[in-house]
Amino acid sequence: MDILDTLESLGAPSGADGVTPPSLGDCATHSPFSEPGAHAALLDAVGTEPESLHRAVTRTILHYRGEADRLTDTQLRDVDSRWVATILDRATERQPGPLDAVRPDACVVGGCCRDHSLLSVAILRQHGIPARTRLGFAGYFEAGYSHDHVVAERWDGERWARFDPELGQDGFPFDVHDLPTGEGSVFETAAEAWLAYRAGRTDLATYGVAPGAVGLEGPAFVQRYVLADVAHRHRVETLLWDGWGAMVLPGEELGDAQLALADELAVLTVEADGDPDPAGDAATALARHWATDPRVNPRGHVRTYSPLDPATAPRQVDLTTR
Repeated sequence: MDILDTLESLGAPSGADGVTPPSLGDCATHSPFSEPGAHAALLDAVGTEPESLHRAVTRTILHYRGEADRLTDTQLRDVDSRWVATILDRATERQPGPLDAVRPDACVVGGCCRDHSLLSVAILRQHGIPARTRLGFAGYFEAGYSHDHVVAERWDGERWARFDPELGQDGFPFDVHDLPTGEGSVFETAAEAWLAYRAGRTDLATYGVAPGAVGLEGPAFVQRYVLADVAHRHRVETLLWDGWGAMVLPGEELGDAQLALADELAVLTVEADGDPDPAGDAATALARHWATDPRVNPRGHVRTYSPLDPATAPRQVDLTTR
């Protein structure tokens, strides 16, 4: 597979006169990561309304940190599954049947917010509904702290409606199925958080994995999510602990070139989010970065730093092969 084929297979747009962002049609079809493999019928059987998505993803996947006490060591290692097809392989091996059926703890798959959201996106795409995952920070899990988080978006015919498939509505004062958006909202995209930091409106000290998570909070951590959100927008739904290109690695300092790139990508991301035209100027400029800039596009390979083995060297992963 040559480099153009690799880019296109991973969602990088191309065209005779340049590049274009993923269309609504693209977002209504599977990426290599949301592709269900032999399990398409399982996705067909799940309804597309928000509560059906919530039941299916939370009954199939338990969070490897928040619900760790319910998981075995084997299930904890599911978090590196990466591919929806692999997640569904493991779920059906442990308990065949519908995704929204109640499962004993021994039969669920360990995962995280990225997996909940990607599975919900896979269900929507299976039904021909444009959907995508987004990376940012949620302020609704712990007062005074914005935890790294992945949510989903679905095209409602006029706009991208953002939702959190991990949440049921009970107990939340906002609509979990149509999250408020913008800087300062309950969920901020990585780009919004970054621009607030660069403008001096926040220092990002309370943005990260958890309070006191050394190397996993603050500006360098948010910078990585700015780049990863661009990947997810382009249907390359990487793991949260993947690294590539211009991402600042744990323990490294942000350099001037990395700051400038994050600034540009964040501005374009926020402008694209505010444009009702999915193929507007900002989205097209992001697509150009994605298609041509090796600092932004992992080019089919990432270094993955599994949270289960933080002391080990990162593994090189080929994204073109499951």
